[in-house]
Amino acid sequence: MTTSPVSPVPQASPEELLPSTRRALLHRVAVAQSEGRAPSLVAAVARDGALVWTGSRTSVDGHGPDENVQYRIGSITKTFTAVLVLRLRDEGLLDLADPLEKHLPGTGAGEVTIAELLAHTGGLAAETPGEWWERSSAELRPTLGEVLGEQPFRHPVGRRHHYSNPGYTLLGSLVEKLRGAPWAEVLQREVLDPLGLTRTSAEPQAPHAGGWAVHPYADVMLPEPSQDLGLMAAAGQLWSTTRDLAVFAAFLVAGEERVLGAESLREMRAPAAPTLPGDWGASYGLGVQVARRDGRTLVGHSGSLPGFVAGLWLCEEEGLVAVTLANCTSGVPAASVAAELLAIVADAEPRIPEPWRPLPEVDASVLELAGPWYWGTQVVALRLSDGDGVTLGPVAGGGRSSRFRTNGDGTWTGLDGYYAGEVLRAVRRPDGAVSHLDLGSFMFTREPYATDAPVPGGVDPEGWRGIPR
Repeated sequence: MTTSPVSPVPQASPEELLPSTRRALLHRVAVAQSEGRAPSLVAAVARDGALVWTGSRTSVDGHGPDENVQYRIGSITKTFTAVLVLRLRDEGLLDLADPLEKHLPGTGAGEVTIAELLAHTGGLAAETPGEWWERSSAELRPTLGEVLGEQPFRHPVGRRHHYSNPGYTLLGSLVEKLRGAPWAEVLQREVLDPLGLTRTSAEPQAPHAGGWAVHPYADVMLPEPSQDLGLMAAAGQLWSTTRDLAVFAAFLVAGEERVLGAESLREMRAPAAPTLPGDWGASYGLGVQVARRDGRTLVGHSGSLPGFVAGLWLCEEEGLVAVTLANCTSGVPAASVAAELLAIVADAEPRIPEPWRPLPEVDASVLELAGPWYWGTQVVALRLSDGDGVTLGPVAGGGRSSRFRTNGDGTWTGLDGYYAGEVLRAVRRPDGAVSHLDLGSFMFTREPYATDAPVPGGVDPEGWRGIPR
């Protein structure tokens, strides 16, 4: 077990995991390596920006792999590519609603929007029309015009999630077009260097694991070729370590202004489409997979290339990250193992909440709004949160609930839930007293159907009544 900082921002030293928790983590890794018949497997868990546990089974180049040994991470690369695209959006160089054709003409998929490519909802084919590109030599790599082939679409655009490696190839080419530099160079300059990801690279750097295929019915192995993916690099090229991926996962929650702000990362993590029609328990955001497991929301990505499997999950509410990397083509369910490692810690050692503290100051005009409000007969509560933010949601039980950030002018904009993007404002009478709250045309009053508020449709002048017996 090692404990070392993994966030770009210095963190306080984390508490050591209990011996029983560490043993449970090691046991899960040992079972995964043994049953999955992986030449080697390395895993790590981080909490609140610091590694709290690492473990491995068997060896790489004669020594046990640790948090600094590189493995190929496959499609986790897509999350890095998505960060580059969101950076372009935040700089005003594109809009996520733009059709690809506006910035990258002639691909054959020009009607698909950038957001649809990020979320795999563009209806594009899962793979290129040629041979198995992950194992093909460089001279057989498709050109941009060949990535999609003559029939690029498998589904109507925007109708459903259909995972597409060519879609992320197009996004990588989009980055290159707008930046005027190779994808790997842009990634190094804009993401890897600012975050201090010194052991993440497009090409392997020693010490690194070799990729192996394990015979399904015999305990023998075959080395897998390690190909440069060329134009397809943005979909799966990268090599990384458990430590670097833990740093990257911490960034996906907290943000880093030199790379991407927390607001844009929240947008990335929001589910955009279910991966199976109608099943929002497993969905995809903008470059990340989103899953509900054991009452927790997990965000991350799985990855695989010939010779390697990888899994990365983060749980914002628990402050946890889990990473699993193995050098086998199949056999180890890396993403599932990472989710189980995260659950082991969360169940055995749930996050200790920060102590409650009163706000340092409060605006009296905002405090006046706190408490119960009624939409018709439904009661909700407005609560003050950190800073100048507020939340509006049920007093008890389920129902619509949203957080709001202040706009600095006495109004607030919804951050999540049903009211995301909607504006909340307090409507005052000429004497300054609050009449009602207005939220996306919904009126909230201090009493159910208050007679002194302009309730749409009016209030019956006879008021509330019972039924004569």
